[in-house]
Amino acid sequence: MMENLRNFCIISHIDHGKSTLADRLLEITGTVPKEKLTEQYLDQMELEQERGITIKLAPVRMTYKIRNSKFAFRQKTCSEQAIRNKSQILNFNKQKNFGSRASDLVLKDSEYILNLIDTPGHVDFSYEVSRSLACVEGVVLLVDATRGVEAQTLSNFLLAKEQKLKIIPVINKIDLPNAQIKEVSDQLTSSLSFGQNEIYKVSAKTGEGVEELLSDLVSKIFPPKGSLEKPLKALVFDSSYDQFKGVIAFVRLFDGKITKGEKIKFLGTGQEAESVATGFFSPELTEKETLEAGEIGWIATGLKEVQKVRVGDTITSLNGTTEPLPGYKEFKPMVFAGIFPVERDEFSKLKEALEKLKLSDASLTFEPENSPALGFGFRAGFLGLLHMEIVQERLEREFDLDLILSAPTVRYRVIKTNGEQIEISNPQDLSSPNEIRELREPWVTGQIVSLNKYFGPINKLLYEHRAVIKNSEYFGDKIKITCELPLAEIVSQFYDQLKTVSSGFASFDYEPADYRKIEAVKLEILVAKKSLDALSQIVPKEKAFRAGKALVEKLKEVIPRQQFEVSLQAVIGGKIIAAEKIPAYRKDVTAKLYGGDRTRKDKLLQKQKAGKRRMKQFGKVEIPQEAFLSVLKI
Repeated sequence: MMENLRNFCIISHIDHGKSTLADRLLEITGTVPKEKLTEQYLDQMELEQERGITIKLAPVRMTYKIRNSKFAFRQKTCSEQAIRNKSQILNFNKQKNFGSRASDLVLKDSEYILNLIDTPGHVDFSYEVSRSLACVEGVVLLVDATRGVEAQTLSNFLLAKEQKLKIIPVINKIDLPNAQIKEVSDQLTSSLSFGQNEIYKVSAKTGEGVEELLSDLVSKIFPPKGSLEKPLKALVFDSSYDQFKGVIAFVRLFDGKITKGEKIKFLGTGQEAESVATGFFSPELTEKETLEAGEIGWIATGLKEVQKVRVGDTITSLNGTTEPLPGYKEFKPMVFAGIFPVERDEFSKLKEALEKLKLSDASLTFEPENSPALGFGFRAGFLGLLHMEIVQERLEREFDLDLILSAPTVRYRVIKTNGEQIEISNPQDLSSPNEIRELREPWVTGQIVSLNKYFGPINKLLYEHRAVIKNSEYFGDKIKITCELPLAEIVSQFYDQLKTVSSGFASFDYEPADYRKIEAVKLEILVAKKSLDALSQIVPKEKAFRAGKALVEKLKEVIPRQQFEVSLQAVIGGKIIAAEKIPAYRKDVTAKLYGGDRTRKDKLLQKQKAGKRRMKQFGKVEIPQEAFLSVLKI
């Protein structure tokens, strides 16, 4: 059966048409009836449909029948009599190392099972891509004909190359009037070293060229390797939770087989369970009695404790002896923020929601945190700002929570005077500056791909964000800028500013580099002379005044007026560096008077004045969510 299996995924930069191409493949193979097929069908999450982006990897199993009346062999010649069976054909292809533009060799009226994994394109969800690549033998590298090779295109290409997968380059959106097919083909040949005859040209929207691509995938991507005789060895690449079936592990079987009702064991955690049900994705969960080596499917474990199943773990038979699979390189969080429930008694509900969300988002990390102003919550780690925003929205929508997020920070490395090294992400941990000998911040190596004419504005933007340009490489009318910059500069509005200065033509990708020394201070915000630790930040010393001034000015706009005057102050080490005041609004306490002498009015006004003094001293200012979100826009 493995000879007729093909496992592959689609990778590209964001918005290059992955989900639309997946739609056409579902349509051609008849996996989803045409009348039920909606746009971006595999993007089942409400957030994905609203934003038009893929957030979660989505596996699906398709059945495809080659309808050739004879052996198809284009652009190459061989003797048909020399080929006797499928195994010989595959060996023939492998020995000759065919890389022709069309199919190398396909069988007459053969039925194939194609396991596709649709992946996200945004850099914040690159962990989803890396997990998908570990489960397949080939990838379709999709490039937009109107935008060409972009930053995440290069990053995903290198990930696939590192895994030694078969990479099939495809230019999409050739139906658009502004498509630059020749220019993009030249970019693929010059920057990624593909041959012109290897590149497919399709329109995922109209379907042009898609069926030819699909038929050629069968011969270009080799079937999975594995043995049915060996003990069960399955890699967990994702998971979800069902209230009846418990934790459902998404798996790729490398050896052996698993049957419904079989006892299994997780090698990483040592947890034992039973396969309550097994099956594949169509793309809904479809039950199948047995899964065998080479297949991609799911196993319902019946486990109710979600932390017992980890992405990257290896599943084997209860009495089986096998070595665990390598798993995944663990992605370290890049951005940290506090998550607090608006209603303080919802802390346990938030904890349960985070644990369930982590099942389908292995890159999310969290640990308990207590804030004097916001109560009990969690300090969570994210791969980027978009990832943080998506997690917040999913928690609020899927688990019916009202949340407050603190200002995003990065993880700093602190070297104490006694030589001890610690890492902190919470500004409140920087409370004893006398004990600190040196503070280091994380830097990243970034790649920006844009049009040549925007090099000047991009260069200026990089300078403002303390970046160091290492290299500039031109190909056609595009330029690739390699630079190094502090991660803290990215978690502000760097993305939006980059899009602005490049008129939307620039793309950005980055990876961790190292830690470097920084002269930084803790910036505190006082509201009505009370410290609001959720808005505290660690900022470079030279940027402290501008950051403090911008923050109090923004808070003045978003915090509603009270019946008493509210002071807003930015403070460093007890010294006020910027201040604003929110004036009190005046309630007309004399409106109810309908007569009498002046003393009645004066008495009410004096009483109001005394009340305002008490409110100013003891009154509590309600901080709206917009105030916390405003720090993201500075």
